Amino acid sequence: MSNKSHPSEIPTHIGLILDGNRRWAKEHHLSVAQGHRQGYENLRTISKAAIKYGVRYVSAYVFSTENWKRDRQEVKDIMKLLRWVLNHEIKKLHKDNIRVRVIGSKVKLGAAMLTAIHDAEKLTEHNTRGTILLCLDYGGQQEIVDAVKKIVAEGVSPNKITVPLINQHLYAADVPPPDLIIRTSGEQRLSNFLTWQSSYAELMFSKKYWPDFHETDLNYSLKKFQQIHRRFGQ
Repeated sequence: MSNKSHPSEIPTHIGLILDGNRRWAKEHHLSVAQGHRQGYENLRTISKAAIKYGVRYVSAYVFSTENWKRDRQEVKDIMKLLRWVLNHEIKKLHKDNIRVRVIGSKVKLGAAMLTAIHDAEKLTEHNTRGTILLCLDYGGQQEIVDAVKKIVAEGVSPNKITVPLINQHLYAADVPPPDLIIRTSGEQRLSNFLTWQSSYAELMFSKKYWPDFHETDLNYSLKKFQQIHRRFGQ
């Protein structure tokens, strides 16, 4: 990125749909578990690069509510990897002054995972360089349902339900909506990612599998974003 870029030209929040880990592994004659491991390594690299450029929030779609339907061993391997990240890799991110938050329904997560999430968030909660949000057991539609349930439980009458009120009841209500969402592997859909928040997000799609999406590709995406005149319906 050019140092001449004005800070306002950098997206405050980017979302990443990390697609293609399994296909990347197959092409490289590796196990699916190794593909997901490489996917995490790349997430760490790209997130730190984005924060270096001035992005404040990076949301990564690491495991959706629909992913529970995948092969049982693959799900087990992903959960093992994520626990390892939250228990061990978190120390490196903490040292880099990066905050980590985990958002999602969390209904199907076991006690060990919930403890790892709590400890990682507690360790990094005061870090200020940037925030990585891991979307785990996450579904955009479920997030909206959960928000509405909270509102109903508070006894709010239907005529008092507004867009700002729903915003206030989302998983990470204090985080601004994404300015830019990037999806890899050639697929061109959001797949239930940040469904409510993505209303005015710019969408970019890369044909590369996620492990092959490099900092130069991020740089290109950010430069393309800077060329967009965002109207927000005006």
